[in-house]
Amino acid sequence: MDSATLLSFLALDLLLVCVPGADWAYVISAGLRDLSPVPAVAGLVGGYALHTLLAAAGLAVLVAGSPALLTALTVAGSAYLVRLGWGVLRRPAAPEAGGAPARGGRVFLRGATISGLNPKGLLLYLSVLPQFLAPGDGHPPVPAQTAVLGLLHMACCAVVYLGVGLAARAVLGARPAAARAVARTSGAAMLGIGAFLLMQRLATL
Repeated sequence: MDSATLLSFLALDLLLVCVPGADWAYVISAGLRDLSPVPAVAGLVGGYALHTLLAAAGLAVLVAGSPALLTALTVAGSAYLVRLGWGVLRRPAAPEAGGAPARGGRVFLRGATISGLNPKGLLLYLSVLPQFLAPGDGHPPVPAQTAVLGLLHMACCAVVYLGVGLAARAVLGARPAAARAVARTSGAAMLGIGAFLLMQRLATL
């Protein structure tokens, strides 16, 4: 795998990661609610680490070849986004709100579940990433290439999402009303994305 391929993948991956979606909505909400967005970001990256392991092991190909399993994963992820988004809408986070922040383990697991079942993540690992693999003689084994590209994606997610979470807290930390509005917007985004994907997938059944 040459440097040109890695740079091409990195450029496309950064573009995808920088497009706001469910991951952004969650890390913004966590950045406003908790003392640090690090557990949320670590959870999101952990979910993509699982994707990377499955892809490197060849299981992603099996998922892509099983419409029923792919549908089940998409429906589960969409339903979870709806549930989480509704919860954020009901109880929008604000930095000054009383009470202790959510436990780091719980925040991590939520993040891992969101990214692990995120349809955009499934699309990346099942459709985009394979286009940058170079099978055959003279190239590293496909699992090794998959792992490298997966690690690049995880690094991009860590940098971008950490920046988003820290910026949300820094900019809105002293603006409770604006923080609640942004939190509600994040919740609405999660709910809307989940509902859209859920209806779209169920319509194909």
